[in-house]
Amino acid sequence: MELKAIIEAILFNSQKPLSPKELRDVLSQTADNSEEPLAKSFKKTKDEEIIALLEELAKDHEAAARTFRLVCVAGAWQFVSQPEFAPWIKTLVGEKSRPGRLSQPALETLAIIAYRQPLTRAEIEQIRGVAVDGVMQTLLERGIVEQTGRAEVVGRPALYGTTPAFLEYFGLRGLEDLPAADELRKIPVKKPDALLTVEPGLATAPPEQLAMQEVTGRETAPPETPVSEPRSTSPTEPPSESSPRA
Repeated sequence: MELKAIIEAILFNSQKPLSPKELRDVLSQTADNSEEPLAKSFKKTKDEEIIALLEELAKDHEAAARTFRLVCVAGAWQFVSQPEFAPWIKTLVGEKSRPGRLSQPALETLAIIAYRQPLTRAEIEQIRGVAVDGVMQTLLERGIVEQTGRAEVVGRPALYGTTPAFLEYFGLRGLEDLPAADELRKIPVKKPDALLTVEPGLATAPPEQLAMQEVTGRETAPPETPVSEPRSTSPTEPPSESSPRA
């Protein structure tokens, strides 16, 4: 019995996609719980070998032109039916409700994150040229984007990246399968040494920086210019025409 056939049987009966690591765990647990010499021989199978066999299986099913195929989405493998059989399968099992489509601004923001991750919200807005607060909230709630860390700048703003749900949503095996977008990758982004704003209540700057900003602002504020009284117009002197506004 070939290991490739065993992996195929595991995937065929699995209720969810399985990653190479999960397949390796099944092989290892079977070796521990079985007295079969064959099962024990697969205990130390490496991920690289499993991936190679999965690739072979996918090619085998593609060449056989069966009604289903083996695919990898977000690093996990599963059998799926061919798209042309969708109408009959929907009648049999029903159609799973999917979240609503993403808006154009959400797709644009998501593309920036996917190709340039990890990056901060300020960097996203720098590329898009508009605020992305509402769009980011939508992407975070949908689980397509997540916080991946914090930038090493003053205030340590959050960094954002895509999630496995992003790959599943678009049917991608991994980020390397994203379409080429050289222009988007080349857009320069200036990483600030400090936050763009230290407005109280808006920034995450340290309290001492906010206090210093407030004190400095009071010390350097220019004196108020007194407002001059309007000059009265003489009856013999026509009023001067106001200059056109630019």
